[in-house]
Amino acid sequence: MRWLITGGAGFIGSHLAEFLIRQGDEVHAIDDLSTGSARNVQSIRNHERFRLTVDTINNVPLMTELVDMADRVVHLAAAVGVRLIVESPVRTIELNVHGTEIVLRAAAKKGKRVLVASTSEVYGKSQQVPFGEDQDLVLGPSVKGRWSYAASKLIDEFLALAYWKERKLPTTVVRFFNTVGPRQTGRYGMVVPTFVRQALAVQPLSVFGTGDQTRCFCHVEDVTRAIHSLCLSDSAVGQVIPFESFTLRRPRADSLKS
Repeated sequence: MRWLITGGAGFIGSHLAEFLIRQGDEVHAIDDLSTGSARNVQSIRNHERFRLTVDTINNVPLMTELVDMADRVVHLAAAVGVRLIVESPVRTIELNVHGTEIVLRAAAKKGKRVLVASTSEVYGKSQQVPFGEDQDLVLGPSVKGRWSYAASKLIDEFLALAYWKERKLPTTVVRFFNTVGPRQTGRYGMVVPTFVRQALAVQPLSVFGTGDQTRCFCHVEDVTRAIHSLCLSDSAVGQVIPFESFTLRRPRADSLKS
């Protein structure tokens, strides 16, 4: 099978590429290396079934060509990290919304299966626990820059589901929680790498608020297996799936069938 991974030199994308290569598949990754790194795919850079294109997903002719050659498209390219999102809200909105539109439009021309990465941030200020994908979403005010990320990814979800409902493009939306593992950097405010760096330097850990907050973390290897399973599951088409629950249970691809 031939896979296209946008953001393929990023943290999750690079691990997914390695996983798919081990499965015997072909992988074409595209990444502008703004937050990803060629070092992340060093182990497979020269593999005969892997190719990395350094470019932006806003390159419409290129994306049309790459999507056309793929059997599955995993759209991971996005602005990531609290620090980057707060400091660059224009880039966040433009990349997340316009970039996703380009990917979906290209895929719709040939009916290519697409998995679109979203985020647990779309749950916003919801106090209903556990979260449900059919519950109301409550975001903060537009004057607070951090909500631009949640809003942009929510638009991505609407776009993906609209392409499925109106144009029958097989799409699946996944809401990532906090993915952790090797090669994750704390450069953009990721909490676990930041804690590890501070602990190794015998520095105080950066704790905001009361410190009573709880977070759900998922290892990147679980995430890559889940992505692979979802992309092969017909029953995942047209669905919004939280990785917080899916990956911890490690279901088989057919376990989503009703």
